[in-house]
Amino acid sequence: MRENPEIKGNVEIKEIPKMEVAYVRHIGPYSGTSGLYGRLIGKLMGWAGPRGLLRFPDTKLLLVYYDNPGITDESRLRTDVCITVPEGTPAEGEIGRMAMPGGRYAVAHFEIIPDHYGDAWNAVYGGWLPESGYQPDERPAFEVHLNNPEEHSEGKHIIEIHVPVKPL
Repeated sequence: MRENPEIKGNVEIKEIPKMEVAYVRHIGPYSGTSGLYGRLIGKLMGWAGPRGLLRFPDTKLLLVYYDNPGITDESRLRTDVCITVPEGTPAEGEIGRMAMPGGRYAVAHFEIIPDHYGDAWNAVYGGWLPESGYQPDERPAFEVHLNNPEEHSEGKHIIEIHVPVKPL
């Protein structure tokens, strides 16, 4: 029997500061694409490591989602794998740089297995959001990855889903 992810604790509304990030973009399907995120993260880390940009715990790993997979054709889905970087960090080649906008976000904490990412997003958008008194705004939603699942005793991914919100 499949266990669905649950939101750990309450969803919190937080003011998140603007973040400078370096990123690698993927356009196309991402659900069920074996190894996609590992390759994208590997490419980004391979660029960032030699530049001294992986200063734990200062560096954050984010996955940014621009499109709703229930609406957008999967061949046009856009996602960025990002790490936070100091302002002014030059980007090159396949690596881009941008500012993630700050502001008010609903932040939900999950400990999940890889097959449950969609369920976690659905718990926020389909479970929490309709009853919250908030609606999403135009900024992109993103995940912050808080651990290395290979180092977790159960192989779980500890993430926070950040949904940009404004009052209804």
